[in-house]
Amino acid sequence: MTSKNKNNSPTDEQLIEKFKEGNIYAYNELVRRYKDQLVNFAYRFLGDKDDAEDIVQETFLRVYKKKEAYKSVAKFSTWIYTITGNLAKTELRRRKRRKILSLSNIGYEDKDFDLKDTDSGPEELVDKVINDKIIQNAIQALPEKFKEVIIFRDIQELSYEEISSIVKIPLGTVKSRVNRGRLKLQEKLSGYLKEIKE
Repeated sequence: MTSKNKNNSPTDEQLIEKFKEGNIYAYNELVRRYKDQLVNFAYRFLGDKDDAEDIVQETFLRVYKKKEAYKSVAKFSTWIYTITGNLAKTELRRRKRRKILSLSNIGYEDKDFDLKDTDSGPEELVDKVINDKIIQNAIQALPEKFKEVIIFRDIQELSYEEISSIVKIPLGTVKSRVNRGRLKLQEKLSGYLKEIKE
């Protein structure tokens, strides 16, 4: 997780405390540490890059305005993921009310992020993009309670304990949902692969 103290650099918790004292550089460092992983999380949750970036912008705005709400008993990562997760869930509920949530909201132009492997040929790059779209579609098709824990555990690589704190459900329930979510994801991926082969 990001909070590790490498090369004597301050932990996330030390940075938020410095920011509370008015150190804007501490805030900027937190943004630098978390922006990409939060955008990735929100993108996986919502399936739309622009919405994901808006959610993360709103997250950092809330951190800026409500820095005093952070209590040092919790890890900073838990606090910031909770904010982003709640905003993403609110956006999903808004979409459902407007009835515009569908798998088709992932267009070819939406995935313009990092294909850094310059040794890959064009066919391999296309395969990577197609595979990523298939996985993203399968994640989007999961019920929200499974989607959330799968993204936290398998994409963001958070511990079961952190997920339990963020989602506010018991540890055993988190583990059960991750296992059931993985099974559902495998079923959906198998279905997509059958469609492609036919």
